[in-house]
Amino acid sequence: MSDRRSQRRKTHITTERPPFERIALILQGGGALGAYQAGVYQALAEANLHPDWVAGISIGAINSALIAGNSPAERVDRLREFWEAVSTPPFGIPDPKWLEVRGDLSRSLLNQAHSLGALLGGVPNFFVPRVPPPYLQPNGTLDATSYYDVAPLRATLERLVDFDLINAREMRFSVGTVNVRTGNFVYFDNATYQILPEHVIASGSLPPGFPATEIEGEFYWDGGLVSNTPLQWVLDSRPGKDTLAFQIDLWSARGEFPRNLLEAETRQKEIRYSSRTRMATDQFKKQQILRRAAAHLLAKLPSALKQTPEAEMLALEADEKVYNLIQLIYRARNYEGNCKDYEFSRVTMEEHWRSGYNDAVRTLRHPEVLQRPQQMDGVFTFDLARDGRE
Repeated sequence: MSDRRSQRRKTHITTERPPFERIALILQGGGALGAYQAGVYQALAEANLHPDWVAGISIGAINSALIAGNSPAERVDRLREFWEAVSTPPFGIPDPKWLEVRGDLSRSLLNQAHSLGALLGGVPNFFVPRVPPPYLQPNGTLDATSYYDVAPLRATLERLVDFDLINAREMRFSVGTVNVRTGNFVYFDNATYQILPEHVIASGSLPPGFPATEIEGEFYWDGGLVSNTPLQWVLDSRPGKDTLAFQIDLWSARGEFPRNLLEAETRQKEIRYSSRTRMATDQFKKQQILRRAAAHLLAKLPSALKQTPEAEMLALEADEKVYNLIQLIYRARNYEGNCKDYEFSRVTMEEHWRSGYNDAVRTLRHPEVLQRPQQMDGVFTFDLARDGRE
């Protein structure tokens, strides 16, 4: 592990703590694409931008646990250990440069072969096919509702994550799930819950691949069924704090019109899981204009009026805090196709990791990212694909 650390070369400047009360890292779901988030975190850690709050859904919940459940000095190595454990080395593949020379078609076929391997044989240290299959399991059992067993993931989390550290609340930690019975979104947050491996597993229990996870007599599925990002959970928390938030998305809401059935399926999946981050941030900016206006109005009211029910209601929503919302959204390559979220080969994992690292480095080259916003609404948004692509 020390050799790997010594081989890393920083490509950006370490910064001092920016002038915000809170740094939040917000991680979307997306299966095998989650290595992109690990690469982003490596760049942030090297720049001394350690989060005070990490929140995730699905694979974002697993990455969140690996971050919150380890000391700052160990986090990148634990992320690397996890992603190497679940990425299968390429079988019979020459040097990756060969793949680039042969073009997208060869790589697409190779990725499909890897993803087929994951469907049929599972992913090491993550999930294995259920034997016997769910069709032969008794009705009413969890085994009858899913194709895979996630017992290997529990063992991996218990090995790589210090849950006592998460529950020490040195860093706030949140994972999003869906209650199967009520259909309601539920967050397991270490501010109110004692976090265990099942809370993390629940956030990634996407049916019908994985079974629901039982917690205190209730059953939970992947939070991405309702919303694939915990952005709103973080931004709506009270009391408000000046926040620098890095929103790391694995699906892009924007894309080209599909040309065939395979591309149509891929585009459908991107739209379903993209969480429409740009739209959400635009709505938040509008809300902040009203909240700041309410705060300014309340400051001008005489004491008698401040004690009225209407003024007290406004005070609950008033917010003069400032927010930098920094968006990094993974841009899939043409050859990745609709299997990109369950294609766990080592070559692809390394590509995702490098993409996240490089995108974060490019983002941090823009000084306005770490500066307090001056706009009337107190919200600054930065989208690398739109505002900072080099």
